[in-house]
Amino acid sequence: QMCEKFTVCENSMEMLLRNDLNLPKVTEEDGHCSSVPDSLTFLSFQDKCLRKISSGLYTFQTYLEYIKETFASEKQNVESLCYSTEHLAHTIRQMVINPDEVTIPDPATRESLRAKLRSSKSWIEKITTHLILRDFTSFMEKTVRAVRYLKNTRSYSA
Repeated sequence: QMCEKFTVCENSMEMLLRNDLNLPKVTEEDGHCSSVPDSLTFLSFQDKCLRKISSGLYTFQTYLEYIKETFASEKQNVESLCYSTEHLAHTIRQMVINPDEVTIPDPATRESLRAKLRSSKSWIEKITTHLILRDFTSFMEKTVRAVRYLKNTRSYSA
């Protein structure tokens, strides 16, 4: 939709120049949360993966709130996405052995990020929105794979 509505597409030069958002990712060092590294027990691997996912979801909330402000035509859908993301982050956090180890951005950090995002020029808003949604989609795809893997590997009720 972003590409069609605002001509903000994956291969645009502005996209490449603007991608400094530091969005949460499930990376290679996380083992993509889909295979147990030899050096870790399954339980510690599972816990690390779930902490990473929950922390990432809590971080994405600020970015999604920004999208709700800037992508007015989809406000209701984004509100639903914000609520679902918060609920999922909380649910996964409760699966972690020590939920206090899940990183949740504090209010000052969230406000600082909001201010940085709001300071963008109008044409950058569209690119920023696209990048956030693209990376959120990728994060969620990997989250679904990881949770399925963890659930299937051990009779782990997710």
